[in-house]
Amino acid sequence: MTRLSAHDAIIIGAGPAGTSVALTLARRGWAVAIVEKSAFPRRKVCGEYISASNLALLDQLEIGEAWRANAGPEIRRVGFFSGETRVEAPMPHAIDGPRVERGPLAKDGPLANDGRSTNDGPGAKDGFGRALGRDIFDCLLLQAARSAGVEIFQPCRAVAIDPDGEAQLVRIQAGNETTILRAPVIVAAHGSWEPGPLPSQLGKTNRPSDLFGFKAHFTGSSLAPDLMPLLVLPGGYGGMVSADHGRLSISCCIRRDMLARLRKHPRHQSHLSAAEAVSRHLIESCRGVRDALESADADGPWLAAGPIRPGIRSCYERDIFRVGNAAGESHPVIAEGISMALQSGWLLASELSHVPSGRAGRETAGRRYEAAWKRLFSTRVYAAAVLAGIAVSPGSAAWMATIVRNFPQALTLGAQLSGKTKPVPGFV
Repeated sequence: MTRLSAHDAIIIGAGPAGTSVALTLARRGWAVAIVEKSAFPRRKVCGEYISASNLALLDQLEIGEAWRANAGPEIRRVGFFSGETRVEAPMPHAIDGPRVERGPLAKDGPLANDGRSTNDGPGAKDGFGRALGRDIFDCLLLQAARSAGVEIFQPCRAVAIDPDGEAQLVRIQAGNETTILRAPVIVAAHGSWEPGPLPSQLGKTNRPSDLFGFKAHFTGSSLAPDLMPLLVLPGGYGGMVSADHGRLSISCCIRRDMLARLRKHPRHQSHLSAAEAVSRHLIESCRGVRDALESADADGPWLAAGPIRPGIRSCYERDIFRVGNAAGESHPVIAEGISMALQSGWLLASELSHVPSGRAGRETAGRRYEAAWKRLFSTRVYAAAVLAGIAVSPGSAAWMATIVRNFPQALTLGAQLSGKTKPVPGFV
């Protein structure tokens, strides 16, 4: 069965990037549809940290209060864990303005937390970032989008995009049912890790240097709640952060060739699963991880995804706008993925709201959006590439450990270069 549905904009993907642009456009009077292939709630391979510079944007999206009520403790220190080395330094303070008055959503909503919030009441500062699991955060955003009038097609997979005069047709499938959506504005917010049939999706690659992402939650960790350490280990890097409801979020990236060696280590009688190999590698290579997880319990299985696709891509191509990782992504080493996703959606919606309709207007918005994207994100993408390249190089761990032991302030500087204190345009 096939049916036709018309909108002003169709967003493919309901992560932070897609819902950010959908929410902003819907609240400006656009008829918006979101197509999401996965059922929510769902966990994602993601570091889950959100810099404080995003909180004005979360308030604008009307989920700031719910985010504050659910997110983990403020992260006031950045660290470096590698081998036996453990170094800590202050996290740079991002915002020095008053917090928006609280509303009823955080207190009474279905996702309110269990009392472990670090909120200090109205007027408290939002100067430090915090972490919130994607299983909760993405639901908050999608609930807000639905309340704003966005039509949600979930779980549905977009399988084709075709031109149709001044608009475009998106064919989506849910089981045996096919639906055709029509809109002049198409936004790819589907990420970059999964290949597919859409013109905005990247082709499959297979290189020894490819990085695969892994992620798990633990409870009962001994990691200091205000500390977010960078983990550097042979063939990869990672991070840990205290998230919501007492959960520790630990994520890492491992080179494809290193992962292959770990899975067939001569000390083991048979091949390990990728998750088991990565877990052992983290614990054996990093005392900080070993100590943090000594009395901890796994909260769900390890997740895997990738390979990751760091770099800057076209923000508008073949009459399709791109946000989030589809537009470009930094290496996860700087923990800015969610921030970039949210902010890219806001940037695109801001440009789309100020151009005339039609193909010429979309092209103008595309040029302006790409320029704004590069101004805001290019420095952190390049800085992350340099840092990640050093982190995965043979012998780099000892060299980096020597630097941060002697100059721990380099960790604070690195957090600043990664964009954690850079305000979002329109919120300064």
